[in-house]
Order: sequence, then structure tokens, then C-alpha cells
Amino acid sequence: MSALNWTNLHPNKFLLLGIPGLETIQIWISIPFCAVYILAFLGNCTLLVIIKNDSSLHEPMYLFLSMLSVADLMITTTTLPKILSLFWFNDREIYLEACLTQIFLIHSLTTMESGFFLAMAFDRYVAICNPLRHSVILTNSIIRGLGLAIVTRGVILLSPHPFMLRWLPYCKTNIIPHTYCEFMALIRLSCAQTKIHRAYSLSVAFLTAGLDFILIICSYILILHTVFRLPSKEARLKSLGTCGSHVWVIMTFYTPAFFSFLTHRFGHHIAPHVHILVANIYLLIPPMVNPIIYGVKTKRIRERFLKIFMNKIP
Repeated sequence: MSALNWTNLHPNKFLLLGIPGLETIQIWISIPFCAVYILAFLGNCTLLVIIKNDSSLHEPMYLFLSMLSVADLMITTTTLPKILSLFWFNDREIYLEACLTQIFLIHSLTTMESGFFLAMAFDRYVAICNPLRHSVILTNSIIRGLGLAIVTRGVILLSPHPFMLRWLPYCKTNIIPHTYCEFMALIRLSCAQTKIHRAYSLSVAFLTAGLDFILIICSYILILHTVFRLPSKEARLKSLGTCGSHVWVIMTFYTPAFFSFLTHRFGHHIAPHVHILVANIYLLIPPMVNPIIYGVKTKRIRERFLKIFMNKIP
């Protein structure tokens, strides 16, 4: 094979198109994207500082929440700077190695986020259904073990993705119709047989986010069964109130995630710019709203935040 053909089949860089059909207004779209990045960064950093400095918040729910915040910070940092560079400076080029690294980080970190949501659901289940054994079941060593298991699962299951994509021939084009590198976006550029690649990606998605979501639903069915057996309305509302923040962030994460996943694989008649916008919402909005939801709906975090904020005011 000649050097020219090798270059054509295995390009060392790709070009990000951005949002197909909306290229002329991407500079305006960058404004809310930049605002989202700033809010996500400040919100999650503030949440981490509050949890770290307040020993009364060193409980399973808040420790899992801090792990989620770290993952959120890494996801936004992995994607937003390049997206804003694309929108502001038309910086479309991305080297193959950087593209594959971005794919691995995006997919592994979102898998970890799903695992952290499941761990938080398990914490709520134990706290409500078996409160007397909560501190015995969820010890610090168990929490660390669960966190390590979630991170390890994300790394091991998603590590094959970049290796699968690395040696595929890309004879169609090297233009990625997306704002960032994504597994299915690259698969579509290949002229090789990719059934195994697609099957593996689909299997991993089901065994991680899909299975996590099913287990979360099961945990909340058990929680509701326990709550509605409580004798007083006040006790029922108090128990449900402890789950409110978690339910909201789960909905914020899984709704665009499943929509993006299904439209990428089965929504062939949906406009490309809708695909891309939903994929961006899936990655960018949850990291911004998670600390806001917990800050507004969780009294203890809200009080710590107001205390810090008031101390900053001269």
C-alpha cells in the first residue's frame, strides 16, 4: 500500500464540523455553552470545597456526590475547551490520538457517572429501608471500594473503544459531523465492517447505563413501598424529601442520555443538528445543574454555601 493510500485510509487528524446546518450561528451558540462551562466549573468546585471542609457532610450520599462532581469537572474540561475553540476560532483540527483520548474519557466518565448514581440510589435505599444498619453497611471502606469498583468498571469496559477505532480504515472522509469526537460518529466514517464494534458498544451501554438505570428503578420501587407503609404523612414526606435531589439529577442525566443513544443508532430521520444538540446537552447540562439542584434542594449544603457566601461579603 502506498504512503498516499495509507494516509487516506488512516488519517493522523480529523476535522470537527460543529453543528451541521447551524454553522453560521455557532458563535451565538457558544455564549450559552461558555456560560454552562463557567457555571459547571464553579458549581462543582464549590460543592467539593463545601463537602471537604465540613466533616458533618462526610456521609455516603455526599461522598458519592463529590465523586460525581469530580467526574462532571473532567467531562466538561474534556469537551468544552475544544468546542469553544471550534466555535470562536474555527479550530476544526483534532489529532487522531487526541480524538481517541476524548472518546475514551467521555464514554468512561459518563459510565462512571451512571455508577455513582446507582451508588447514591443504594445509599437512599439503605437509609430508608434499613436505617438502623445504614452506618454498618455503608462504612468508609465500603464507600471507597464502591467508588474504586465504579471507576475500574468504566476504565476496563471502555478501554477497547480507542483500540477498536485506531486501526479502522476511514476512506469516506476525515470530517466528523460533530462538536467533539464520539464513538458512533467515527464508526460512520469507516468503510470497514463494524458490526462487532457496534455490538460491543451496544452491549457495554446496556451493561452499564442500562443496567444501572434498571437497578435504580428497582431501588426506588422498594423505597416507595417502604415509605407508603410509614404511619404518618409527615414521616412519608420527610423520607421522600431526602430522595428529591437524587431523583432530579437522575432525570437530568438519563433523559438526554437515552435520547442521544437511541437517536444515534435508530433515529435516521432526525435532523443532524438535533442529534448534535442533544448529544451536547447530554454532556454539558448535567454537570451544570447537579450542584445547583443539590444546592437548592439540600438544606445542609445550602446553609454551608450561604455561610461561605456571606463571609465573602465585606
